[in-house]
Order: sequence, then structure tokens, then C-alpha cells
Amino acid sequence: MTDLNYHHLRYFWAVARAGNLTQASAELHLTPQTVSTQIKDLEAALGESLFRRSGRLLVMTEVGQVVFRYANEIFAIGNELMATLGGRPAGRPLRLVLGIADVVPKLVAHRLIEPALHLDETVHVVCHEASPEELLAQLAIHRLDVVLSDAPIPSTVNVRAHSLLLGKCGVVFMASPRLATKYRRGFPGSLDAAPVLLPTKRTVLRRSLDQWFDAKKVHPAIVGEFDDSALLKSFGHAGIGVIAVPAAIEKEVASQYHVKPIGTADGIEERFYAISPERKIRHPAVAAICEAARKVFLEGS
Repeated sequence: MTDLNYHHLRYFWAVARAGNLTQASAELHLTPQTVSTQIKDLEAALGESLFRRSGRLLVMTEVGQVVFRYANEIFAIGNELMATLGGRPAGRPLRLVLGIADVVPKLVAHRLIEPALHLDETVHVVCHEASPEELLAQLAIHRLDVVLSDAPIPSTVNVRAHSLLLGKCGVVFMASPRLATKYRRGFPGSLDAAPVLLPTKRTVLRRSLDQWFDAKKVHPAIVGEFDDSALLKSFGHAGIGVIAVPAAIEKEVASQYHVKPIGTADGIEERFYAISPERKIRHPAVAAICEAARKVFLEGS
């Protein structure tokens, strides 16, 4: 076997990630014919086919999947090397591509990310919001630098990454002034039959709240369930029901949505994680997020 041509490998890697020769060629600023020829040269050097046609899509063969996994490792290490040596072109901003799990409250995400924009060097932040599963898949192929989530990597997910606990805080029930006055007396028993607005069951917080209600023997009237935490708080502001808020952002929620505290859900903790392909954080902006988390959760504890 001849020596590996890393240019050919990168072209293969780009096509494998895109699943489409035309899209990958556009990203590489090359013609599809050029990229196709380079991949054929790689296949000839390896003595194996890397793709097969499935309609208009290119699907990796078993050997292609093996080569793709190695390519992920090779180019991830190369990116780490360039970041460590400060290899960005002069004058270019530091780029941070974030994945934010859609279960993470927007105010929490904002407070965690903002310090990354105040480094001595200019930072360009790109935020993608999706389900944790989708984001971990993107992290696995190095399209993201870090994922912010409310849970560590599940043991069932085969992704080479590391979960760093950013912090934890309690949970506070809040409501419009009228409802807060009504349900503050006799809390937590006062929540029995009270109208509540909850996150959907796929969140860690919702599962914790359901267990907490059972332990306290209270059965609130669930009038709404939301994937979007900001929309949930907007309904809370309108006086539709009681909401549960991470203590770390209680002051911001009170100010922005004009709600008042009712009581603390003793025994419940909200936890937030940074999931990174690096065990030791080297990206300056990711390091700033991790450092800022200490203050965010200390203030909310």
C-alpha cells in the first residue's frame, strides 16, 4: 500500500459527512469532478471501495465507515494541534460552534455563553439548538466544539466525548403576583390541584418534578407542557399557571417575566453539563464558559 494522501482523505471525509458530492464540493471550493477523481485515487491506494450509490446519495461501505472513523480522529487531532499552537490566520476571529440542547433554559444558556464574547480576542459564536441526540451526533463528526445539556452523555450513546458538570442549583416555583400570593400559603400542599405549567417529559427537570409531586402527595392540574422554556415562562407571566425555574436564573426570570417566588422544591437539583470531545478543555471560549459557570451557579445556589 502506498503512503496515505491526506488531501484525498479530507475530500473523502467531507463527502462522507455531507452524504452528497455536490454539497461537499461546494464546501471544498472544488468541482465535483475533481473531488470524485481524488476519492477514486484514495480508493485505488487503499484497494477498497469507500462508497456505494443509493439513489442520489453516496452511502459509505463497511470499509468506508472504518476509514471515516479514523478520519474523524485524524482531523480532530489536527484541529487540536492548530488551536494549541494558535494557528488561526492573523486577524481572523476565534470561532466557537456551540450546540445547545433544546431542554436548556435560554436564560441559562445566555449566562453561560456571554463570557465567551468578552475575551481579549474577538470571538465569533455560532449557536445550534436541537435535541441532545442530534447534537451529540454532530459532535461526533466534529461539527460542534461543545454541547450544553441538562444531562451527561447517556451510556447508550457511542460518542467519544467527555461530560463536564458545569454546576447545579435548586428549583424554585414561581407565578404571577396573584397566583404567587394564593399558592405561597401552605406550600407545598397548596399546589394540590393548582394550575401548573411544566416542561415535557423528555427533560430531566420534568421527571424530577413528577417524582417530587408524588413524594409530597400533591396532584397539581397540568394545564400546559412545553419544549420551549421561554414560551413556558411567557404563559407563566400571563398568569396561566405556576412554573418551576432553576434558582440560578430566579432573579432574571422575576425581572423579565414579572413573576414572584412561591417556594423551593427541596431535594430537586438542576444540573448542566458541557460535553466536549476533549477531556482537557483547550478552546479558549469553551474554557471561558466553564469558568463562568462557577459564578453563575454559585450566585444561584
